[in-house]
Amino acid sequence: MQKRWVGYLMGAVGLLLAILILLPFRDQINSTPIALTFLLVVLFTAVMYGSRPAIVMSIASMLCFNFFFLPPYHTLTIADPQNWIALCAFLITSLIAGELSARAKRRAEESEKKQKEIERLYLELQEMFKKVTQAEALKQSEQLKSALLDAVTHDLRTPLTSMKAAVTTLLAGNEPGSTFALDEEGRREMLEVINTEIDRLNHHLEGLIGIAKLEAGAMQPQRTWSNIEEIVSISLTRAAGITSLNRIQMEFDENLPPVRVDEKAIAEVLYLLLENAAKYSPVGSEISVMVRKTNENFLKVSIEDQGAGIPAELQDKVFDKFFRFAPADATSRPRPAGLGMGLAIARGIVEAHAGRIWIEDTSGSKGTRVSFTIPLTQTEVKIDG
Repeated sequence: MQKRWVGYLMGAVGLLLAILILLPFRDQINSTPIALTFLLVVLFTAVMYGSRPAIVMSIASMLCFNFFFLPPYHTLTIADPQNWIALCAFLITSLIAGELSARAKRRAEESEKKQKEIERLYLELQEMFKKVTQAEALKQSEQLKSALLDAVTHDLRTPLTSMKAAVTTLLAGNEPGSTFALDEEGRREMLEVINTEIDRLNHHLEGLIGIAKLEAGAMQPQRTWSNIEEIVSISLTRAAGITSLNRIQMEFDENLPPVRVDEKAIAEVLYLLLENAAKYSPVGSEISVMVRKTNENFLKVSIEDQGAGIPAELQDKVFDKFFRFAPADATSRPRPAGLGMGLAIARGIVEAHAGRIWIEDTSGSKGTRVSFTIPLTQTEVKIDG
């Protein structure tokens, strides 16, 4: 309402200014420029203040046009019939032009309101999506924490429990008059249990540290020129204890070139793959180690077992942190449930060498073949967490 009254006032001011400017020249110019000037006042009022002030300005402009600029002057009578036509044409034109301008302004305002409403809805939708994303991320984080807690509870407590039992037995056997006195062989067995469980605990902790390094982007290869046969030999020697119940078959291409890699890190990848293959292989089955040079100037290393295999839908997921695949295969040896970090660490090391790791189809109907490639160039990348 206040804006409308402002429109009336501003229209009147514009009309008055037009009269004051044009009045001294009414005998030198014809009625057309004058009518157009009044029409501009009407259009301005319509655009700025809407249709009602524009209609009032149309009628006021018609009366002022007649009173000041159509003879006889200063009366509302019209001597020349042609001026009646001009006056009616002016009134109709000003009314239509004012209404069209006002309508265009209303549509522009409505369009702006709709645009603001769309922007508001978009922001609300974006905020809602952000909340849903945060909720999903929180849910995944809780699932990850639950998986980690479950793994740590089982796989770190088990060696501690075994060590506690062995130490308790040793202490009880050393008490005077104890009925649990151990001979030399018994004490040695208890010490071997403690030593084995310490190695096992240390292996789990190294896995957690490896995952932490991957997350922090701190895994940087310390590259040197190395012989892949020597790296495989180092890994097989280290894994001899866990692969003792399997047959190891090795296949190497002839004249393999040296590779510029972090020898210790690649040996760790091979050890993790050998350990994984041994866990999932039947006793007495064969584990194959294959090294070939590809046509794309890469070196391809594959570890293949004869276990139950991994379903296609899980072949990417097994490289996720803390994911543990438990096949329903009674022929596999009993194995402890690991933390599910081995393949995730292996992937991080391979990718840090600008290579890739994946599970591919085996030559037989069963089993798993894990392959990875490392470039024969000196490309070096950093893995961000």
